[in-house]
Amino acid sequence: MDESSMPSPSVTAPGPPTPPVPLAALLAREELGLRRIAGPADADLLWVHTSEMADPYPYLLGGELLLSAGVLLTDPDRYVARLVEAGAAALGFGVRPVHESVPEALVEACDRHGLPLLEVPPETPFTTIARAVWRLMAEARHRELRRVTRAQQALATAAARPDPVPAVLHQLAAHLGGRAVLLTATGEELHTAGRHPSPEAAAALARLAGLVTRDRPGAPASATDTAGGTQLSAYALGGEVSSASSRDRSDLRTPTRADRPTQGQARDERRTHARDERVTAPPPEPQPQPQPQGERLALALATRRREPGDHTVAGIAVVLLSLLTAPHRGTDAAGRSAALVRLLLGASPAEVAPLLGPEGPWTVVHARRTDGTRADALTAGALGASLGSTLVDAGYGEADAVRVLLQEPHAPAPQPGWTLGAAPPTPLPALPTADLRAARALAHAEATRTPLATETPATGLASLIPPDRAAAHARTLLAPLTPPLAETLRCWLSLHGSWDRTAVALAVHRNTVRQRIGRCAELLGTDLDDMDVRTELWFALRQE
Repeated sequence: MDESSMPSPSVTAPGPPTPPVPLAALLAREELGLRRIAGPADADLLWVHTSEMADPYPYLLGGELLLSAGVLLTDPDRYVARLVEAGAAALGFGVRPVHESVPEALVEACDRHGLPLLEVPPETPFTTIARAVWRLMAEARHRELRRVTRAQQALATAAARPDPVPAVLHQLAAHLGGRAVLLTATGEELHTAGRHPSPEAAAALARLAGLVTRDRPGAPASATDTAGGTQLSAYALGGEVSSASSRDRSDLRTPTRADRPTQGQARDERRTHARDERVTAPPPEPQPQPQPQGERLALALATRRREPGDHTVAGIAVVLLSLLTAPHRGTDAAGRSAALVRLLLGASPAEVAPLLGPEGPWTVVHARRTDGTRADALTAGALGASLGSTLVDAGYGEADAVRVLLQEPHAPAPQPGWTLGAAPPTPLPALPTADLRAARALAHAEATRTPLATETPATGLASLIPPDRAAAHARTLLAPLTPPLAETLRCWLSLHGSWDRTAVALAVHRNTVRQRIGRCAELLGTDLDDMDVRTELWFALRQE
């Protein structure tokens, strides 16, 4: 398939508002008495039309069950050839009063041209056949609407999960019974769900993704193809992913040229799915001015067959994924870009902070997935959106936490699927200290298995001592300790002397914790079992 083979919406005839009806379903209605006497058994009916013209070609849209009594039938071969050329799905021939039986020449012509031929008995009016087809279409439409509604609910629920992009792809693959992939313009897989397609189909999907994500005028919003009997489709998304995050993505697939469908396959596919491909508005176009550092994205699907409603379900997923992956734009994005440029050119954080929004205070949040999996850039961005911030650092190492900077003076709310640690609201110059406190809070939350832990500022008696004097006393008291020992002691005290929880928080063995705490007691020359000693040390450690 190439770009020129895709039908243009401006020249495509409007389709019926109902799914196609299999010819076998109509033949199964015994009360009609229909009998197939020629042509293939498989056909999909989009319309029912009655005509006694010698050449009804100009009045056919394609996909019709044409009913005729053969009043002006003189040349069966030319008649059938013209029906096939017009895209008719089947021919129903009524016997009597014009013909006592179906002409043998008509039977041979239908076999020769591959057009299903039905014998309509005298007691079955054409209007009864039309009514039966419309009833079957209504039943199919009802099934399709129920299926689309269930899929829409499942996709919307998935979009509200902590990992919305993988969850939406998983639900989409489950409802379509195939493979759903989020691809970049180069064919790189960001997220996948469903069974693996053949290498031929995978290469064709990558090629389709490159087709719909081309950054040039006139690029199609969607494209379809077939490869080895697998139905393929790709949709351009309105979102994009920063190319800076490509360093932690792998499994790059190199697109190859897919097999082109034959003219017969293309015609059959258009007959079967013409209505389905037109019932839904096209997915949203990508942003007209993408950021230079971003990669445009595409949703690619590989299924064994296309069912009525598949295009609608895919359209719902396209809208959701476009929203989930879309970068934040406008004045806030311009401010962030200006702040980054000024930082790179030597400005201080205090000078660029006004470009990011209110003066403060700021809240630093560290987060990790509860299931232990690493969060990618898209999932981290979804967390930032849930917390109400666009300032998100997804991290690049396996052990890195997601860091979010909030321009809100209050603590964040717990997020399903995440463990959070938050520092108290902090003015801009103290953000590095707040980052350390948020990391400590996250370690505490993971050790205690709580969804959110917040380091609170000193209050009560501790707040009565001038900060400079308290800091000087803390430096003197803790001078014998190295930073790792001081951090171990602080964590151990915060967890009420629990060896196991401290080991979890610091990601070390419990014997290492025991050794470090013993070394602290030795260097400080104190008894760490004494509550007064613990209290004074805790006060000092809180000053850091």
